[in-house]
Amino acid sequence: MVSDIKVAFPHPSPLAPHAVLKLGRFSLSLEHPLIMGIVNVTPDSFSDGGRFFDSGRALDHARQMLDEGADILDIGGESSRPGSEPIEFDEELRRVLPVLERLVELPAPVSVDTCKPEVMCRAIAAGAAMINDIYALRAQGALDAVAESPVAVCLMHMQGEPRTMQDEPKYDDVVSEVKRFLEERLAVAVDAGIREELVCLDPGIGFGKTVEQNFELVRRLDELVAIGRPMLIGFSRKSSLAAIVGDPRSKVGTMAASVGAAVAAFLRGATILRAHDVREHVEALAAAKAVRG
Repeated sequence: MVSDIKVAFPHPSPLAPHAVLKLGRFSLSLEHPLIMGIVNVTPDSFSDGGRFFDSGRALDHARQMLDEGADILDIGGESSRPGSEPIEFDEELRRVLPVLERLVELPAPVSVDTCKPEVMCRAIAAGAAMINDIYALRAQGALDAVAESPVAVCLMHMQGEPRTMQDEPKYDDVVSEVKRFLEERLAVAVDAGIREELVCLDPGIGFGKTVEQNFELVRRLDELVAIGRPMLIGFSRKSSLAAIVGDPRSKVGTMAASVGAAVAAFLRGATILRAHDVREHVEALAAAKAVRG
């Protein structure tokens, strides 16, 4: 079965031998990359907005991704596509909670993609095993919302905010600046009482970066991996992939390009690959292992 395929990392990792990522009551081995399956319960996400807005369809989709080999399910109720507007926390809760309450019954950790402390608290109470925050817990009250819980946290880099982040992003050296930000946010989280073993990091592909800057982050990913925490890469269907295959008008990258970028990230030390197309990512990683021998 596809879900039985496990791929070893191609080079020594800065993480301790036999390291695990703790997510609430779950512990996932980091001896192979983890696949995070995306469950968007939004009407307007850039790739699959509206497809799984119904809680029943979202649950069926989540079950399918687990059958295909997903290790983590990541549910989001607010679109963070370029140009998107924020929604109120009560609307986000209305979208997320009914689906979350059903997903936590499945035998896999569930992450909630949110930047709102009110949503974090309710999600943790409902059984979420991870908080995936594009603002890296910078909102007032976000650190406190997760500091006393056993949930994992993913801290992401973003320049600006979703509504304006793609308006001419600028860096002197994108990799060095993203690394410095992630190191600072990791230190802040630990100082706030969040155990370091619960934290993973995300350079924020597509969040306030140009096409070239996105690829530079993956090209030099080893510099970010050296921070010593699991590194999450979310390149799936991003518009940068459409640009490099000759379709700059498209806002959605193809599945094939998504898989190619994920394999490249894996070869450079990515620990968690966030994906819409789970089976294809799992199979591509198996092929990468076979070629490596």
